[in-house]
Amino acid sequence: MTEASTSWFDFLLHAITRGLEGTGVAVIVLGAAYALFRSFTAARSSTAPSSPYHQFRQTLGRAILLGLELLVAADIIGTVAIRPTLQNVLILALIVLIRTFLSISLTVEIENRWPWQKAGENTERQPR
Repeated sequence: MTEASTSWFDFLLHAITRGLEGTGVAVIVLGAAYALFRSFTAARSSTAPSSPYHQFRQTLGRAILLGLELLVAADIIGTVAIRPTLQNVLILALIVLIRTFLSISLTVEIENRWPWQKAGENTERQPR
């Protein structure tokens, strides 16, 4: 690749990375607002199947999970495609490890099961 095409490609990768980061943050923020809205409407409705607090936590947790996935994708592109140094790859590994732990924890909280369990699988082994 020539230097001109490399700089254009780097610019594109930076733009994609920033776009994914912004989208991830927007998903979390808008998801929090939506979760708050849903919990208020559930509190006003007497036919709501679950408590407003439970509904808020579940909706917010799903928004955070989706936002984290987008942020991880941005980190992978930013580290592997743009700055592939050993130090950056090790930092990426740590970030992915932390976000994976958060994703697993959120899945357990939201769905009351491990992520690798099927929805109706043996409820005796589910986390509490």
